[in-house]
Amino acid sequence: MLLRTSTALLRTLREDPADAEVPSHRLLLRAGYVRRAAPGGYTWLPLGKLVLDRVTEIVRSEMTALGDQEVHFPALLPAEPYRTSGRWTEYGDDIFTLADRKGAEHLLAPTHEELATLLVKDLFSSYRDFPVTLFQIQTKFRDEARPRAGLLRGREFLMKDAYSFDLDESGLAESYRRHRAGYRRVFDRLGLDYTVVHAMSGSMGGSASEEFLATTPVGEDTYVGCTACDYAANTEAVTTRAPAAADPDGHRAAEVHDTPETPTIAALVSLANARRLAGRDDWTAADTLKNVVLTVRRPGAEQAEPLVIGLPGDREVDLKRVEAALHPATVAVFDDWTVHPELVRGYIGPQILGKLGIRYLVDPRVAPGTAWLTGANEPGRHATDVRCGRDFTPGGTIEAAEVRPGDACPACDTGELTMRRGIEIGHIFQLGRRFTDAFAVDVLGPAGKPVRPTMGCYGIGVSRAVAAIAEQHHDDRGLVWPAAVAPCDVHLVAAGRGAQLDAALDLGQRLSSAGLRVLVDDRTNVSAGVKFTDAELIGIPRAVVVGRRLTDGYVELRDRATGERDEVPLAGLVQRLVAEVRRAHDDGV
Repeated sequence: MLLRTSTALLRTLREDPADAEVPSHRLLLRAGYVRRAAPGGYTWLPLGKLVLDRVTEIVRSEMTALGDQEVHFPALLPAEPYRTSGRWTEYGDDIFTLADRKGAEHLLAPTHEELATLLVKDLFSSYRDFPVTLFQIQTKFRDEARPRAGLLRGREFLMKDAYSFDLDESGLAESYRRHRAGYRRVFDRLGLDYTVVHAMSGSMGGSASEEFLATTPVGEDTYVGCTACDYAANTEAVTTRAPAAADPDGHRAAEVHDTPETPTIAALVSLANARRLAGRDDWTAADTLKNVVLTVRRPGAEQAEPLVIGLPGDREVDLKRVEAALHPATVAVFDDWTVHPELVRGYIGPQILGKLGIRYLVDPRVAPGTAWLTGANEPGRHATDVRCGRDFTPGGTIEAAEVRPGDACPACDTGELTMRRGIEIGHIFQLGRRFTDAFAVDVLGPAGKPVRPTMGCYGIGVSRAVAAIAEQHHDDRGLVWPAAVAPCDVHLVAAGRGAQLDAALDLGQRLSSAGLRVLVDDRTNVSAGVKFTDAELIGIPRAVVVGRRLTDGYVELRDRATGERDEVPLAGLVQRLVAEVRRAHDDGV
């Protein structure tokens, strides 16, 4: 393949676009890989499409190597299967819906579990047909409230999704293991630095769930790692070590104190120490029980319901963790205090919540037998020695507190958690039988009785992976593509006209005939300096400059990643570059 800059649909920009927020967004626009078509929608220009296709082919090759079979579902789907599974309501405003001319409701597919399940039900009837895994590489749609960061958060994106069907849990575990290993091979070949983390299942449901996060400071996902073991988890999935439960009886009774003008934890702690409440002057925020009022609206519900979350006063509620725990419900901060006048803002205690019929969930640290300084449900009053299990009984526990650096690792006895950021590039799930139950998928088992298959789901954000690679492979001059995904193998730059341009075009033809992808900058209306700047911006791994030393039979070979420059003989250059490119692809770099 040979592209000529003078005729290719390639336009570079000298300045950063005003709306570009992150490096990948800025550089993919400036280097002529994509153009914005609409909020959250991008047109892939020729160079960008070449990168996207290379990423797609790596994904496809690893999936077929696993024995997965490729299909292609429609993007425009009828509403009924999603109503049957319950996800038409669960998705809420996150999906694009429409009605055809006859009034039948449809959606633009966010994912295809329902269609895959129905296809298996339609075609397979015996245990002999299993296991089977179907995959597709298909455009998906999400109605993002605020599309941002270019390809990282769009409304239309390319995704690989696979669906495994097994007859039992051991088969599902094996399918999950194989795809987990296959994903590692994919992301290794793409040249990505990534971490596999425990995750929440969200709208997918199921038991086990892991995300593959590409490490970058601009990532929207925050995750933790342990300083002493290999534990890693999305902050939404981090669990808290609970203290051992104790007998709440046989302790000092709760005592109410006047605590005027203490609606905040800091003011309460200061007063408690100054007045030596309960005979103590060593109160800290961690000794207080903060009670935060939220509203929870379940899918399809007309009204939201109040929910109070109790947690140690030195912690804040993380609404993302709350929503992950209560999915598919949506959560908001309670703001209409006239609805429940019994709740005294700044002085709420759990003692009356059961009588009021308000749901109360607590942080795991609020274990049975623990005693707290908390609100007494009267203005300007708090109570000490309020014990969980005696003075109040929560409706359950919830992982709602913010996760902080230095928190104890939930998986080992010695490590502490560190905070990191990443881009979700893959997600795998053990779905179980949620969808085969919804559609009553049964097949004849080996014993002659019906067997209900169990499912796994495995997704890769293909277009997002392009952006993730750009985030990790760039410098202050532009993109630095790994060889495996670069749009071209060699970028030829004719520094001048005449013989230099003719030699560059001839070399390009010979390299193309040898099987390499070549971009030739043959423009005659820009300076050599502009060409060099564009070559660094575009980021093809190898550049060959045909310049003044051509008369001596030499050209300059530049390595984009290392910055190395060598004067090399033109004779034999084709063979050298072909060997280097093949070696780089074999090494997966």
